[in-house]
Amino acid sequence: MSIIELEHVSLTYESKPILNDVNFTLGNGEFVYLIGPTGTGKSSFLKMIYKDVEPDAGRIRVSDFDLNTMRDSKIPYLRRSLGIVFQDFQLLTDRTVLKNLLFVMGASGWKDKSLMERRAKEVLQLVGIESKINSMPFALSGGEQQRVSIARALLNKPKLILADEPTGNLDPETSEEIMRLLIAVAHEEKTAVLMATHDMTLVEKFPGRVLRVADGTVKEVSSMNNFDPFTAS
Repeated sequence: MSIIELEHVSLTYESKPILNDVNFTLGNGEFVYLIGPTGTGKSSFLKMIYKDVEPDAGRIRVSDFDLNTMRDSKIPYLRRSLGIVFQDFQLLTDRTVLKNLLFVMGASGWKDKSLMERRAKEVLQLVGIESKINSMPFALSGGEQQRVSIARALLNKPKLILADEPTGNLDPETSEEIMRLLIAVAHEEKTAVLMATHDMTLVEKFPGRVLRVADGTVKEVSSMNNFDPFTAS
């Protein structure tokens, strides 16, 4: 079963043709890279998935949502079903790690504070940063902040994580740690991941299905669906 389906999708963004007649599927539990030079449309591709930009043509389905017929009032429900990890972390700087997570949970419909705190602790433990629960973001390293953002993405037990250059602001060693973490949590939570990156070193070290965005097309250039990420070195 597919978690994402694009059929004959075309996109113009800021008056520039970005994608033309793109067909793409991503299955449940798959880990897929989206590669290509800056400016070719990787981020725009992801933004279409969470309905931040609208395609000019074609059909998009994400999980149980038909984006073509969806009313704007349903967009928050779509986004709550996804986990999104950004390059720049996007943590609220005026509150602790725990309160960052509680804020997101409150905004996505959680009501029971004890359940909220329990889930926050669960995801922080999952990403190995539970000891920082009462820390402020400015007191964390870049890698720790990205771990918090991954924990945030996992709060609502999404079937899909969209990661937009999640290692872009990190050093090589920390980038590898974050990659191992993403792969591990995807396995643990049975979550599909679509990750945009320009870091081919990571793609080579942690091989998987690879799609290249270039000249308005999205083409599969590599596939190692039987790859075991936990044995990668």
